[in-house]
Amino acid sequence: MITDKQVVDALRGVMHPEIKRNLVELEMIRDVSVEDERVTLTLALPFAEIPIKDDLVRMVEGAVAKLDATLQVEVNLTEMSQKERAAFMTASEGGPRPAQFANKIANVVAVLSGKGGVGKSSVAALLAVTLHRRGELVGVLDADITGPSIPKMFGLHQPPPMSPTGILPAETPGGIKVMSINLLLPSEDEAVIWRGPLISSAIKQFWNEVFWGDLDYLIVDLPPGTSDASLTVMQSIPLNGVVLVTSPQDLAGMVVRKAARMAQHMGAPILGIVENMSYVTCPKCGEQIEVFGPSQAFRTALNIGSPLLGQLPLDPELARRCDAGEIEEYEAELFEPITGQVVERVSRRKTAPIFP
Repeated sequence: MITDKQVVDALRGVMHPEIKRNLVELEMIRDVSVEDERVTLTLALPFAEIPIKDDLVRMVEGAVAKLDATLQVEVNLTEMSQKERAAFMTASEGGPRPAQFANKIANVVAVLSGKGGVGKSSVAALLAVTLHRRGELVGVLDADITGPSIPKMFGLHQPPPMSPTGILPAETPGGIKVMSINLLLPSEDEAVIWRGPLISSAIKQFWNEVFWGDLDYLIVDLPPGTSDASLTVMQSIPLNGVVLVTSPQDLAGMVVRKAARMAQHMGAPILGIVENMSYVTCPKCGEQIEVFGPSQAFRTALNIGSPLLGQLPLDPELARRCDAGEIEEYEAELFEPITGQVVERVSRRKTAPIFP
């Protein structure tokens, strides 16, 4: 009688044709069951449709058939979750780096917009600042490789230190850890003129080779759009959620809906939408003026099936603080309820730390 263990051991000999590691080691084989003359198992794929899907199924069936040619083999297919896919991508690249073994990151939240110029980076920075004020250990990974602005907002200009464990992130005056390509350039005005593969490689290094240590939250500031950098983050980093940033114009709403579709397609949970630059408050009479037209936030949130976390005004004080590298000194009372909702929605999806 063939046992489950024998089937699993046989499948250890099935090598992924592209990664050159066996399917069991890559955690692609699940739910193995042997009953009478029938073997059933599940083959987990990083994406539902991959070019070698049929080849993998045939290889699995062939390995089991070698145990006993009379066995009936049923291979069910499933798609990995976003976190499982990120772990698969790490394993396919040789496994965790030394820094990853030392890191204990409880939650990773990405901030994404479909369109540039909506204040995505300032929302990411304010989320980090308000979380830190709640007593959380916070880091910011600036994945906007070609347009990094996080270091300037926090007043960081010196290159990060190195250690035997990995690159150490820079630390703001308030104690938030930051890693950005701008900290590694000879001048903060230097342009990063890289193609997609180099950008993706840099993001993976910031995740794999930076010694973040213990963090309650790592905020990932993504570039606008749905191209290589955003795809790399959603494929390679296990996300607890995504915050979408838009502005009142219907054009911005249309483009952020594209970003939402990307997140949904990649299995990254959307925590909600923040509408930035919703209005400006007249300093004389206190009237709220919709300088970019009526808000489209509720319609956009309804369209993608996610909550509206909040609406933020155009605030010259925020712009001044960001330019001066003093965003940690910005009061941010209006942002506090947004942070509270992010914490609440992340906690509903709470999982074990990524690197226990």
